[in-house]
Amino acid sequence: MPILVGTCGWMYRDWRARFYPEKLPQRLWLEHYAERFATVELDNAFYRLPSYETFEAWNHRLPADVTVAVKASRFLTHIKRLREPEEPVHRLMDHARGLAGNLGPILVQLPPNLRAEPERLGECLSAFPPGVRVAVEPRHESWWTDDVRRLLERHGAALAWTDRLGRPLTPLWRTTDWGYVRFHEGKARPWPRYGRAALKSWVERIADVYDDRTDVFAYFNNDPGCAAVVDAAAFAGLAAAAGRTVTRTPDPRSLTGF
Repeated sequence: MPILVGTCGWMYRDWRARFYPEKLPQRLWLEHYAERFATVELDNAFYRLPSYETFEAWNHRLPADVTVAVKASRFLTHIKRLREPEEPVHRLMDHARGLAGNLGPILVQLPPNLRAEPERLGECLSAFPPGVRVAVEPRHESWWTDDVRRLLERHGAALAWTDRLGRPLTPLWRTTDWGYVRFHEGKARPWPRYGRAALKSWVERIADVYDDRTDVFAYFNNDPGCAAVVDAAAFAGLAAAAGRTVTRTPDPRSLTGF
């Protein structure tokens, strides 16, 4: 199985003339993206959950081999703070099923000020239908305990490994049979790019824990200036050079302005 490499979203105006051709209408950006990447994380679902019809329309426009990860709504994570999760999880999954076979993992990103609440997280994970892949991104250090690790393992949920400025923000736990990695901000120039050494270190970290038969989703969230696209392509190239199977990414020579 491959490392599935993509970006957190595709609708960024400053990607025009760098990733998207200058004259390509925005209504065709999804198709352009899907020809060059085999996965995307729908980060903006956190702010406003798309309707079933919107998900279904995207599904009709996507090739069958494209996987869409969906970030859970902030209503569940930041407003309810994981309390009473059944209704928001049901609503999320009811809408997201419009993606049909293109639906990938669900990302549950917790507020940075939410201290460890294993019982709440367990109730949330139990609310998801069987077979749905769920990645959890805690952002408070109180979550890094053996009890939380065992909870994730028990529910078959992945701990989302995260990076900022080339350094892991989380323990590198393997809690299920697939992985999830998010790149928030590099420290190379121009900001917020990642340098080759930082990307190579992440290829090595993944290889240390996951073999080439394991799905590992890797998403770049450093979207300003099209850095996410450039870094995703560079990361994929380094992973392939290390002998890993990687999904398609753009040819770096096709990107302009770098």
